Amino acid sequence: MAVTQLAYVLAASHSGSTLLSMLLGSHPQIATIGEMNLSPQAMGDLDRYRCSCGQFIRQCGFWQRVPEAMHRRGVAFDLACAGTDYRSVQSPYARRLLRPMHRGKTAEGIRDLTLALSPAWRRQLPDIHKRNAALASTVAELTGAQVVVDSSKVGLRLKYLLRNPGLDVKVVRLVRDGRAVALTYMDPAAFADASDPSKRAGGTGGDRRAERLSVRQAAYEWRRCMEEAEHVLRGLDRSRWIEVRYEDYCSDPDATLDWLHRFLDVEPGRQPRIFRSVEQHVVGNGMRLDTTSKIRLDERWREALTEHDLQTCDAIAGEMNRRYGYE
Repeated sequence: MAVTQLAYVLAASHSGSTLLSMLLGSHPQIATIGEMNLSPQAMGDLDRYRCSCGQFIRQCGFWQRVPEAMHRRGVAFDLACAGTDYRSVQSPYARRLLRPMHRGKTAEGIRDLTLALSPAWRRQLPDIHKRNAALASTVAELTGAQVVVDSSKVGLRLKYLLRNPGLDVKVVRLVRDGRAVALTYMDPAAFADASDPSKRAGGTGGDRRAERLSVRQAAYEWRRCMEEAEHVLRGLDRSRWIEVRYEDYCSDPDATLDWLHRFLDVEPGRQPRIFRSVEQHVVGNGMRLDTTSKIRLDERWREALTEHDLQTCDAIAGEMNRRYGYE
């Protein structure tokens, strides 16, 4: 199997990764399906889950072509059991070991050694590698792109993608103000989903109440995601990753995208003015179902967070936030 160029968006959840991947994917040499660690648990009822094109995903022409293209690569494919999530291994022992975030070189060495004791992990890891490489290759084939963007964000997933022999991975590390991200964890439906309430929760509507975190939990989650990204990038050659701030690409998307295009070795200056004019078939954050191409800096945290919320965020994640330039 030929090696496919993959751009991986590494970020905390709700940092703007879906928007960034769709902006990148509108370039004629780049394509994306959003989050490639396809998880039936995250997508919910597949008969009601909507692709970014607006169709129910099982009725979407693009997604109907994917299984056939995957079959040509020797991989049986069904969205209900895509098998691209490295944590989907059929072993409770291995799944427990894969639950924690990336924890640095020493801890990851221990994880690797203990995972090696699992026959299921040793047997299934090559298949998961093959499935991810085949899916990236399929997306490139069906779209005519030379680079495929995966906006799965998770640092531990990146660790294994970097070891995938079928992929040539570059990393776009996306950073957003921790206070803004914390607010999205506190109420994901209102602050991290489609603008139209009827299209939230995968396109079916819903308040996502069960996902809500307290402000303390939210601040800790953002800080831990930032720490994970630092751990996984620490051993990666600096030529293979780039850091971009959500606030910067919202404020000056043209300059930021040209910079990213050069990093990904595609021709700058070919970005469409209206990114939603390009047909895309994205899964992930509900903003994929919005209709506007206007890029708006979302700083609702400034009004929505109380003084107590801000003090809690600062106590837990303020030092990290300031280190990334957020005062």
